[in-house]
Amino acid sequence: MSDVPQGSGAPPRHGLGLGLLITLAALAAFGPLSLDVYLPSLPRIADQFGASDGATALSVSGCMVGLAVGQLVAGPLSDRFGRRRPLLIGLIAFMVASVLCAVAPSLWFLIVVRVAQGLAGATGLVIGRAVVRDLAPAGQLAYIFSILALVGGIAPVVAPLLGAALLRVMPWRGVFGVLAAIAAAITALVLVFLRESLPPERRHAGGLRAVRASLSTLARDRAFVGAMFVVGFGSAAMFTYISLSSFVLQDHYGLSATGFSAVFAGNGIALAMAGWVNAVAVRRMGVAPRTMIGVAVAIMLVADAALITAAVGGLALWLLLAALFVAIGVTGLIFPNGSAIGLAGHGSHAGTASALLGALQFVFGATAGPVASSFGVSATSMAVAMTAWACLAGAIWLPLLRRQPR
Repeated sequence: MSDVPQGSGAPPRHGLGLGLLITLAALAAFGPLSLDVYLPSLPRIADQFGASDGATALSVSGCMVGLAVGQLVAGPLSDRFGRRRPLLIGLIAFMVASVLCAVAPSLWFLIVVRVAQGLAGATGLVIGRAVVRDLAPAGQLAYIFSILALVGGIAPVVAPLLGAALLRVMPWRGVFGVLAAIAAAITALVLVFLRESLPPERRHAGGLRAVRASLSTLARDRAFVGAMFVVGFGSAAMFTYISLSSFVLQDHYGLSATGFSAVFAGNGIALAMAGWVNAVAVRRMGVAPRTMIGVAVAIMLVADAALITAAVGGLALWLLLAALFVAIGVTGLIFPNGSAIGLAGHGSHAGTASALLGALQFVFGATAGPVASSFGVSATSMAVAMTAWACLAGAIWLPLLRRQPR
């Protein structure tokens, strides 16, 4: 498999309309919306149920587990039955799960329903990427994924600010009612703008044999495996921050819910900026996606070293926040390029390939928070864990992605 081709001069048009791009960006934002809009509520949830910070953070990890497993189910199903029907079923299920979260009588019920919410929300993530692979030329994948990351980057900016604003006028349960309404709006976009992108003649017959054949093909592709693990480790670094930052910044550094939301929004802006930089680099400057991943990992390691220094040395909060801004922002270079490399050569089973890429991302994300919090919820444990994940991403990139395949 070759790298995503880079042409000289004007690149070809990708052929996706504005309405469809907005719909795909909304689907890409499904994960951040599920996770981020209620992060300012975590301390209040812990207080209401009399639970520890670590136990309450399991509601974040539970959603990530659902997002991981759900993609493994939705991806192959979309290869067999088409993209649109499984997507609409998943969106409706997400609305139902959101309502159940709003009426949760206990923390453990909330965690279980959050898993279900993640299972349903996974359809938007995996099928959205598969639709891009169905409709766009391989040479435009890195650019389109960058645009989606740029537009979808609005979600990490708006979600925590929205969550903090909602907490001023309603209890934390109302946040999940808002999530149900957002899912209804995305469903309307899908109904209007997203037509079936996988015609019947391109669908798989289905069954375990077809799934095994697709998995075998993907496992033999060194570039796909490398991209999958680099994206996974980059996600683990980001989700360590997502799982612990609410407690670290509010409980340990004394930020209010609004202050934390502002910091979280700033890091979301960093993600969006990285998406724009990546779009310019791969489309206008012809930089290879593999090169962009290497640059991102190197910058992340430097930022993580500064993060550890600020946390261990008890330095000023603004130094810690500056290091976080860079470390989180550069993940916006890893995700679109990893997705482009992983999906470019697998149009015949894009749903399964997209499912594996996304599932490992959230498996690592679900693991990252509990692993870091097992050493205590602190700025130091967060910084050390983020650095470890970045080191693993670099270790995978060197042998599997650095060299251009024949």
